[in-house]
Amino acid sequence: MKGEIAASVMCMDFYNLSKQIDALESAGIEYLHFDVMDGDFVPNITLGPCVIDALRGKTNIKFDIHLMVDRPEEKLEFFQISMGDYVSVHAESTRHLQRVLARIREKGGHPGVALNPATPISVLEEVMDDIDFVLVMTVNPGFAGQKLVESGLKKIKKVRELLDHAGRADVKIQVDGNVNVEHARKMRLQGADIFVGGTSGLFLVHQTIEESAETLRETIM
Repeated sequence: MKGEIAASVMCMDFYNLSKQIDALESAGIEYLHFDVMDGDFVPNITLGPCVIDALRGKTNIKFDIHLMVDRPEEKLEFFQISMGDYVSVHAESTRHLQRVLARIREKGGHPGVALNPATPISVLEEVMDDIDFVLVMTVNPGFAGQKLVESGLKKIKKVRELLDHAGRADVKIQVDGNVNVEHARKMRLQGADIFVGGTSGLFLVHQTIEESAETLRETIM
């Protein structure tokens, strides 16, 4: 699989959101990554359904919705999941992980499981047939700009090996957390496919979005 880029919406300049989306489209960015936080599962509150709905029909970039919420089975209906959306939930966030993944697929989305740095990859074994991607968090979720948890690099490799051994080489691995050029290169070597670009890799102070996207793209080819 070729490497792909997901732009972290919470790291964007909301005053210039339209211009930045135009720049992301010009740069060929594959996904808009929406971090939905409820202040419960993680100690922060961020983007909600209204933000996602407001951008529907305004761009051709695919939507990638990362639900950092407790009991996602009770909150999925808040979201107008559209055909082709990528939607991830955390393994620890629900007692009914398989049911949540099945509901995402019923709504037309690609279901994924998100793994925190300390979450064992064994949680994937019982839902292997229910997922289209795995999100490996390389920081503890909740805030942008955190330091990389180094063990996350080994975890990417372990997840890739687990998926391949189960005959699921088609399942993509997404990585999120301090995805700068140096780390992205290492993540790619370990088997990552989708790279969430935030303040470390895509929205940089001294580069345009197009420039930073080109650099990141060259790194993950």
